[in-house]
Amino acid sequence: MAMAAPSAMITVTPMHMRMTTSTITPDAARLRLAQYLSPAFPVGGFAWSQGLEWAMDQGAVTRATLPQWLADWLEHGGGWTDGVLASLSRRPGADHAGLDDLARAACMGSQRLTETVEQGTAFAANISALTGEAHPAAALPVAFGRACAGFPLPMPEVLAAFLQAQAAALISAAVRFMPLGPVEGQAMLAGLQPALLATATRAATATEADLASATWGADIAAMSHETMTTRIFRS
Repeated sequence: MAMAAPSAMITVTPMHMRMTTSTITPDAARLRLAQYLSPAFPVGGFAWSQGLEWAMDQGAVTRATLPQWLADWLEHGGGWTDGVLASLSRRPGADHAGLDDLARAACMGSQRLTETVEQGTAFAANISALTGEAHPAAALPVAFGRACAGFPLPMPEVLAAFLQAQAAALISAAVRFMPLGPVEGQAMLAGLQPALLATATRAATATEADLASATWGADIAAMSHETMTTRIFRS
């Protein structure tokens, strides 16, 4: 006995899934922002720790000191510089090629450079595939800021979401490496949120002259990670 074909069958092609930002509403932009920053968005962020693995292995970062490490990363280190770069990249008339050069120059070690370039390249490729627009490879904060340039959302809101996603990735690395439960990790992230908002507000109006970092311990950890014989993260 022959079976009837399903009446609701629809063939979906990539063209049907194209997303645009020309007429996006604030509510739709927030959904898009959550999508771009979701751990499910394929950029490979789970594989990196920005040297945190080495610091934990050496005992320099523990459950007790991780919150301060994250706070310093946010205010004086990679969190701050990435926030500024994302802010500059989101502005009208931004020189994305020049900002990409700055983002690469801000990397203190080879693994950190590979981390931001590989994630940014994957991010840009995903955005190109989803929107049908040309998004050349760039460091992650530049690729992110460029992709969100047309979102009708306040700059601090976009930057705070970006920085929280980066902080969450570092906490996730700690949860997988040290005896740190996921709920305790989420409590650390919640405790960092006032600082995330404050940094996002500062970065929203920052200029290229504000691109500076002073987290020597994190930089040494990132460079030392390159010589680890056994490791689970790529940086």
